[in-house]
Amino acid sequence: MISKDKIYGLVLSGGKSSRMGHDKGLISYHGIPQREYMYKVLEGVCDRTFLSVRDDQTDTVASGYQVIADNNKYRGPFNGILSAHEKHEDAAWLVVACDMPLLNEEALKQLIAMRDPEKYATAYALQGSELPEPLCAIWEPRALKQAMAYLDAGNGTCPRKYLINSDIKLVHPQDDRVLFNANSEEEYREVLTSYLK
Repeated sequence: MISKDKIYGLVLSGGKSSRMGHDKGLISYHGIPQREYMYKVLEGVCDRTFLSVRDDQTDTVASGYQVIADNNKYRGPFNGILSAHEKHEDAAWLVVACDMPLLNEEALKQLIAMRDPEKYATAYALQGSELPEPLCAIWEPRALKQAMAYLDAGNGTCPRKYLINSDIKLVHPQDDRVLFNANSEEEYREVLTSYLK
C-alpha cells in the first residue's frame, strides 16, 4: 500500500562532474561536503534520506549516511532516481541534485506543502517558466514505475522531457536562486562571491 504521506529524500551525487572538473558533491559551500549538506537538509523534511552514488563512490561516503548505489540500468539522472525507486517502490521521492548550493529547508518545505500526490510529480520551475526542474521535485511512485516503461520503450533519457509530457504540478519558489546549479568553476566562484558572502 502506498502512503500518500511518506516521502523519502534522495541526493543525486553520482554524476561525473565533467564540467566542474572534480566531484561536485565533495565541494564545501557550508563547511561540509555539499552532498552531506543536502542530505542533512533533506533529513529535516523527509521520512528517510539517502545518498545516490556510483559503485566506485561508496567507499568515499562517511559513516552515518544511508546510500543507494546506482544499478546502472539507465543513463543520466534516471539511473540514480530509478535505482532508489527499485529499493523502495512504495515511496514518493523528493529528489535533489547535489549541485544546488542555495537550496534550503524552507524551499523544500514549500515544495512539500504544495505537493499533489494525484499528479505524477510536483516540481519546482523558475518564476515565469513552465519548464519543470526534475532534480528538485517530488516524484510519485506511479510516475517512476511508468518512467521505467518510458525508458525501456526508447523515448530518451531526459527526466525533464518525461515530466513535460506527464501530468505534473508546477510550483514556483519564493526565490529563484534556490534552483541555481553550480556546474563549473565560474559558477562555483559566483556562489561564493555573490550569494554566500
